[in-house]
Amino acid sequence: MLRIAVAGEGKNVTGHFGHCESFLIFDTENGEIIREESLPNPGHKPGFLPNYLADRGVNVIISGGMGGGAVDIFNERDVEVIVGASGDAKTAVERYLCGELKTTGSVCHEHKHHDECGH
Repeated sequence: MLRIAVAGEGKNVTGHFGHCESFLIFDTENGEIIREESLPNPGHKPGFLPNYLADRGVNVIISGGMGGGAVDIFNERDVEVIVGASGDAKTAVERYLCGELKTTGSVCHEHKHHDECGH
């Protein structure tokens, strides 16, 4: 089983990981989504969210943009990071499962440079 989290704003992928409204969690098996749940964002504290999600068994995180610190923690926890995603969260997960969604590798360096995050 693969557990994929999407940083979400409603049903869409959000532009910035740490400030998302919720995390949409998709449990998948054999390339199919078998369960969906939504976890409200428990709050943006440096280093907290990557561990929060990894502790919940997340294997992949999909987001529009993400800071380098979060990326580093996810990497340490063996969670695959996909950034540069947009649009419908479930569609993004389906695209990931069939190998179509690849990370752009764009990392948000500073919050004041929102234009780097695709805003």
